Amino acid sequence: MARLEDLKEGASVKGVRPDGPIIVINVKWHGDAVVELTYKDASGKPGNDLLFRDRESMLEIIEPGQSWSFDADAGMLRLVSEAYRIGMAYLFDPLLAVHTSLIDPLPHQITAVYEEMLPRQPLRFLLADDPGAGKTIMAGLLIKELMVRGDLARCLIVCPGNLADQWQDELYQRLQLPFKILTNDMLETSITGNVFQEIPLLIARLDKLSRNENVQIKLKQTEWDLIICDEAHKMSASFFGGEIKETKRRKLGRLLSELTRHFLLMTATPHNGKEEDFQLFMALLDGDRFEGRFRDGVHVADSSDVMRRMVKEDLFKFDGTPLFPERLAYSVTYRLSDQEAVLYEQVTNYVREEFNRADTLENEGRKGTVGFALTILQRRLASSPESIYQSLRRRRERLESRLREEELLKRGATTRFGPAGWVPTITEEDLEDLEDATNSEVEETEEKIIDLATASQTIAELQAEIQILKKLEALALQVRRSGQDKKWEELSRLLQDNSEMFDADGSRRKLVIFTEYKDTLKYLTDRITSLIGRADSVVNIHGSIGREDRKKAEEAFKQDKTVQILVATDAAGEGINLQRAHLMVNYDLPWNPNRIEQRFGRIHRIGQTEVCHLWNLVAEETREGDVYLTLLRKLEAEREALGGAVFDVLGKAIGSAEFRKLMIEAIRYGDRPEVRARLTQQVEEAWTRSI
Repeated sequence: MARLEDLKEGASVKGVRPDGPIIVINVKWHGDAVVELTYKDASGKPGNDLLFRDRESMLEIIEPGQSWSFDADAGMLRLVSEAYRIGMAYLFDPLLAVHTSLIDPLPHQITAVYEEMLPRQPLRFLLADDPGAGKTIMAGLLIKELMVRGDLARCLIVCPGNLADQWQDELYQRLQLPFKILTNDMLETSITGNVFQEIPLLIARLDKLSRNENVQIKLKQTEWDLIICDEAHKMSASFFGGEIKETKRRKLGRLLSELTRHFLLMTATPHNGKEEDFQLFMALLDGDRFEGRFRDGVHVADSSDVMRRMVKEDLFKFDGTPLFPERLAYSVTYRLSDQEAVLYEQVTNYVREEFNRADTLENEGRKGTVGFALTILQRRLASSPESIYQSLRRRRERLESRLREEELLKRGATTRFGPAGWVPTITEEDLEDLEDATNSEVEETEEKIIDLATASQTIAELQAEIQILKKLEALALQVRRSGQDKKWEELSRLLQDNSEMFDADGSRRKLVIFTEYKDTLKYLTDRITSLIGRADSVVNIHGSIGREDRKKAEEAFKQDKTVQILVATDAAGEGINLQRAHLMVNYDLPWNPNRIEQRFGRIHRIGQTEVCHLWNLVAEETREGDVYLTLLRKLEAEREALGGAVFDVLGKAIGSAEFRKLMIEAIRYGDRPEVRARLTQQVEEAWTRSI
């Protein structure tokens, strides 16, 4: 420590400036406690400062002629040296993130990160490998490498709500990256008023950002080193009437693209079969290059330098053997019993008539809501006798309650009334959002709408509809009590007679069964338990169970030998790894063909060693069954030529919105031979375009 009196002209002093010693040029006293010091720093730049007595403890006079010494803090020297060494570590270990993470790297993951993405400065890239190829791990390795290189301090990950927990878990457990998930509490209790400024490593749910303009205003005020968008195809756009039709998600995608230097899009389904829509999607990465409407013969569609797409059949281990085993799919067809056929025809007629009545509604939102409710009713009809009976019963009870409310208002039988205020309206964009919502959100929306949405506009119309529902409910109850369920009989035969269900010792192999609805899930659980004879042999996963219970069911299925069958809704298709099993049954087929691949991807993923088998149950001679059978038979016919890549083609062949329209058209007009022929031709043409 030096005193102010020790400061003399020409002295070398440490502690005046933090960046090194200074040379005193002049000393001027102000009283006996303050010195005005004029000096020059190590580079010769002059400076001036007032020094008070309380600064004396920081001052040190360096002896003349000594520019450095060995009397500094040794611990600080070691800390600085170690920090510098770590900062340069990537120069000596080209795979530093791999070697400091709890992962078993694979060739395609290393090439994606270290050959495709890291060399790009700035990074604007689309990673489009197949589901189950480990894209989350690749993104984590990229984040960690950019951190090590000092190129990343702030990172935002945007993903569908059902995947946020999986992202957080994998990044922390495997790569020790402590990301936080954005919540409403964080938004409301932010110290600065903008939580995006406060948290450098953040995961945000796609729809929380896209639907909330106030959140977007805060987001616009921030900058990020890297933004990653998972399931990025949800941010795509399309041309309609010569203009670009943009969704809220698309607008969010454009905003995110402007807020970051590095921008990574991730999706297993980048292409919906329309080249012009794909070019619009790629414009998120490079708006100049992919500007304008794509036209064959005019534009060049090559985007290979800004994207990578690898299907499972092209992925290998380090020893050159295939990473994924073969995957096989089979169509298991059945015919409805006489009673089931009568129920099917009458419910379908009810659905068709209600669709026709909905077309007369002036309110487009209400029309969409009624249409959505009717499609759910039709899908539950195809699911199981239990599901359609419970749905008809609940719908009848809720509409009767609605009728009592309207009658209490003493309105005339012909007085028109609007939709129930608590029934949300459903638009085409909302339907697209539901495709990506969590299973619990889908179940909640479906239950609310299917029981209340009606095209009836007067008390008399509502009374008539309730009478129809009573007849259908009674018929469904007869079918339920009869015990005749051809679909269950096919599954029972599969469980008992198919050799793949048993190992060499005769023990039952683990099996995953997917259904769409909780009523069917409970129905199947009861029947399978009775068939096998042990209550502990079956576990369930559906959208209404909590995260912890779902994890317990997953672990019981994977680890407990006595648990042989998992019956699940699409909640089990949300971030769960089930490669402990290699057998799967689609008891209900989704109206989005991409979901077949997503479900299959639960068992056909990294770590699977057995050939995977999938059985799809389809009812012959039903309107929607005919459409699906056409698609599945094309899949089987092309399997030998395309190998497992046929599932990749299936995802590109026909989009969810297009397929949903085909199914609705089949329900409404499928009794006409010319319509059936046209629908079959449309499916075949879509398949041909995708190959």
